[in-house]
Amino acid sequence: MTQLVTRVDDSLAAAVDRLVADGVVESRSDAVRRGLESLVDRHRRGRVAAAIVDGYRRRPQDDGEVGWADAATAAMIADEPW
Repeated sequence: MTQLVTRVDDSLAAAVDRLVADGVVESRSDAVRRGLESLVDRHRRGRVAAAIVDGYRRRPQDDGEVGWADAATAAMIADEPW
């Protein structure tokens, strides 16, 4: 396992120590690990979202592709006993 060494300001270290004391994370290392995992995941999700948006911009859906969903929704609502 690779070890990363970093420095943080005292207020951030104190906030992390409070998370440890409150049982939110097991240790400072756990807090850093979770934070990095969250950052990497958020960046990955952003890239995927951008690719999806780019695809729809390059080839927008037309009524033939999405019109059935509106019709199906209207039919389901009409079938409700209210």
